Amino acid sequence: MSFLSRIMVLKSKAHFSAGGNNLPAEAKLNVTFQGTRKKTTNQAKNRVAIIIASFGIVYAVIGGRLVQYGMAQPETVSSIGRADNLMASRPDILDRNGEILATDIRTVSLYAEPHKIVDADEAVERLATVLPDINAREIYNKLKSKSRFQWLRRQLTPKQQSEILALGIPGVGFRPEKRRFYPGGPTAAHILGHVNIDNRGVAGMERYIDGQGLADLAAIGMTSDAKLEPVKLSIDVRVQNIVRDVIDSGMKNYQALAAGAVVLDVHTGEVLAMASVPDYDPNKPAEGAEEGWMNRMSNGTFEMGSTFKTFTIAMGLDSGKVTLNDSFDATAPIRIGGFTIKDFHGKRRVLTVPEIFQYSSNIGTAKIADLIGIPGHKEFLTRIGLLSKLPTELPEVKSPSQPREWKKINSITISFGHGVSTTPLQTAVAGAALVNGGKLIPPTFLPRSEEQADELATTVVKKSTSDDMRFLLRWNGIAGSGKRAQVPGFNVGGKTGTADKVVNGRYASDQNFNAFLAAFPIDNPKYIVLTFIDAPKTGEGGGRTAGSNAAPMVRDIISRSAPLLGVEPKFGEDGSAMLVSY
Repeated sequence: MSFLSRIMVLKSKAHFSAGGNNLPAEAKLNVTFQGTRKKTTNQAKNRVAIIIASFGIVYAVIGGRLVQYGMAQPETVSSIGRADNLMASRPDILDRNGEILATDIRTVSLYAEPHKIVDADEAVERLATVLPDINAREIYNKLKSKSRFQWLRRQLTPKQQSEILALGIPGVGFRPEKRRFYPGGPTAAHILGHVNIDNRGVAGMERYIDGQGLADLAAIGMTSDAKLEPVKLSIDVRVQNIVRDVIDSGMKNYQALAAGAVVLDVHTGEVLAMASVPDYDPNKPAEGAEEGWMNRMSNGTFEMGSTFKTFTIAMGLDSGKVTLNDSFDATAPIRIGGFTIKDFHGKRRVLTVPEIFQYSSNIGTAKIADLIGIPGHKEFLTRIGLLSKLPTELPEVKSPSQPREWKKINSITISFGHGVSTTPLQTAVAGAALVNGGKLIPPTFLPRSEEQADELATTVVKKSTSDDMRFLLRWNGIAGSGKRAQVPGFNVGGKTGTADKVVNGRYASDQNFNAFLAAFPIDNPKYIVLTFIDAPKTGEGGGRTAGSNAAPMVRDIISRSAPLLGVEPKFGEDGSAMLVSY
């Protein structure tokens, strides 16, 4: 290229760099178009990249949440979850043979989230088609409340849940819960007790279990969803069913206000069965009301009548001041402090100690108590556990009552069962000490061996006293008021108690509180059976004394339960029942 040509090229470049003002219009338009297209293409690519990234992030978040929801345990569900998803908040309760007395079952409760309710009126109307007994106004107020959670109905049946689900009401749901179930219904109501709506024990052994730490653990959220170790009781549900059936029938047949009974192992203190009627179904505790909730065996105190003569005579024998060969004059009534003490069926003669027991002589018994004296009398009843609160697992235990000041008249009336009120259960426990060799053993509703019982036992009477009392109980069973308690082959010994009932602070001559204290087999006692019946209007043979109603209930309990308890009857070679000789 010539020098001139190079000069022309350099001028052109310099002109273009200076702004190109002298370029032709077509060239200038072409340059501008090329720059704009390149810029637009780059922006489009950036936008597409951003959109793709946004969609990717959105899908990643959705996928992550789906995985999270799939793996999480939901707090609220629309159906009953599997058993292993529900907290086993209470242990099963078993009888001594492993039969279930109480267990948790899975259920659901209905709740609402008021802020999600579209039409409260319509929701109430729909719910009423499945739950006709609901309080419409109360439910409406809950649905219109400003809270975010309201219980509508606790513990629904599966059918109710299914029908409510079919209604399709927005804002209502179901939460899995536990419900306590008692397969035997009222059979052992007063022993087992019951729980409240939150599955917490409020009575009986259910309350005892909570008192051992379960309630405290639940309160601080330290309960486990692992199945808890079952709690085994000393109760034999077969015998329990018999006892409850007998006293329920007795209350109805003898037209009484109430009745009760207990079967107690005299060597271990184990309660094999105990029942009190009226009672209630722990599956529906509210229907029992106060009358059914009352456990008269341990939480009711009564003047036990002539069953107390058993302890008065034992006191005399144990003191050494009285023997079976002694006699006391029961010819005339005792008059003291404006009161007259007389016999119900007086023989009006001198009676031996066995005759005092056989004929249930108030006069003879009072003279034995007078011989011992007031301090000795009070000390003996305290020693044998009749004047102090009974130690046992049941929360419902009432303390006995006694006079603030013991005077001679008090000692005399207490000797034959008036003036001191005790629970039927503690009367049975004291009776066991008189036939087991003299050991007072605290009762228990939990399994206990004889070795464990011996560690807790207190010797309260001599063995010789126990031997003499077994003789007297057997003698009264054969020749006295205990005849209707006899079961062929089982050698039942016992003592009746017919006391005028205290009504409004006064003794009612037309109402009795009857009891029968029995032991069998009396030659080598294994069990105490005590029955009571409150204000019966009739009995076997037309009477209303303990011998005609409380004693037959003992007979029925022993005849049906003795084989289950492993007690074999004893018969002679001719097939007749053998009598025990002393």
